[in-house]
Amino acid sequence: MDKYNETFETWNKIANLYQDKFMDLSLYNETYDFFCDALTQNQLNIFEIGCGPGNITKYLLSKNPSLTIKGIDIAPKMIELAQLNNPSANFEVMDTRKLEEVNEKFDAIMCGFCLPYLSEADCSKLLNDADKILRKNGVLYLSFIEGQPSQSGYISGSTGDRTFFYYHSLEFVKNQLLKNHFEIIKSFEIEYPKADNFEIHTIIIAKKTE
Repeated sequence: MDKYNETFETWNKIANLYQDKFMDLSLYNETYDFFCDALTQNQLNIFEIGCGPGNITKYLLSKNPSLTIKGIDIAPKMIELAQLNNPSANFEVMDTRKLEEVNEKFDAIMCGFCLPYLSEADCSKLLNDADKILRKNGVLYLSFIEGQPSQSGYISGSTGDRTFFYYHSLEFVKNQLLKNHFEIIKSFEIEYPKADNFEIHTIIIAKKTE
């Protein structure tokens, strides 16, 4: 099976488990707060890529109920949960590799841990597409785990289902942002606890300059 398709099937299968684990996780709230604070009073139209069960959407709306949020995810079950968790937002099933089909402009893009499931080529395309659908001075949120592409491979969760996980170097992500007219305004390194240690999660918040 294609590694993307296997990953997509896994996300759909474990949607409820993912919701239970991450719906009320506060670990990244500082980064979401910075994202919200980076928006001007008139920047209210948000596009969320890889919305999962709507956990980030829920937090953003709790901070600012005036936000208009549209979320996409490849897994139908994730979209179903996201809509239940956020009745005022709009969600649809969509492959993040096909953002060229989006015919709207947004004030900001939230992309929480989508890059770890995209190859370098598809990561590059996502940032190029983000440039096209963001208005000038639009805000972009990205999170990923730093590493070399050669480290990428399948990982299995508690259910035994696999996802293909991609590592991206910080230099690569920074270069792609620069190439697509983004200026980094803040970066965070968050310690995510694991069973026997922790891993560093990198969050970048950038602004579109053109």
